[in-house]
Amino acid sequence: MKESKTITVLLVDESADFANSVRRQLETAEGFAFKLHWKNSVEDALLELEGEIAFDVIVTDYTFSRSNGLEFCLRLNQMNRQIPIVFLTGTRDFKLAVEAMKLGVEDVLFKENLEKSDLPRTIAKIVDLVLMRRQLQAVEKRMAMAENRAQAIRELVVTVCHEFNNPLAAVKISADLIDRSIQSPEERRLMDELSRHFRRIELEIRRLRDLNFERIDFHGAGEGNSAV
Repeated sequence: MKESKTITVLLVDESADFANSVRRQLETAEGFAFKLHWKNSVEDALLELEGEIAFDVIVTDYTFSRSNGLEFCLRLNQMNRQIPIVFLTGTRDFKLAVEAMKLGVEDVLFKENLEKSDLPRTIAKIVDLVLMRRQLQAVEKRMAMAENRAQAIRELVVTVCHEFNNPLAAVKISADLIDRSIQSPEERRLMDELSRHFRRIELEIRRLRDLNFERIDFHGAGEGNSAV
């Protein structure tokens, strides 16, 4: 059986009894592994976040003696800490829930239902969803970069073809004039050879212009893969 990844949780709540209740729920959860760090104030939590511990999720109360959960979320945003947040509140204030969601809170749980709810599973689900979202964003970013690279190459190819076509047009006019004045077999042989090279150059330019960029692996170009 594959061992569960340990989820590191930062719990921010003034009540030691509540913190112990959460700790018991997490420690006794089957199929999950949690490591809980508890802080009883926003300031202590912010100091903890400046340390070396990589937290997977923050579970925070709304009501504090000197602050509140929304202020905590604002300060986290200012610190640019991309850690999913679960909001706890003792009142069914849906306006508060909406404001919390606007600040990037992943979920809002009511304390009165916490014992009845599956808190460990909720936390694990949020951590998984955030991880999947970040992976998707990384893929989308890479695809956008690849498309920008492809577009730049398309524009370069158009420019190269244009730069070739102008002098080739002038050469073709001159070749037509020469062709009309040819008299000896040797001159005809040389002119035919020139025409063959000229047609080959035109063919290669058309192939370059009509190149199917959709078949080129721009995604792996930055990793040393060949574009085919």
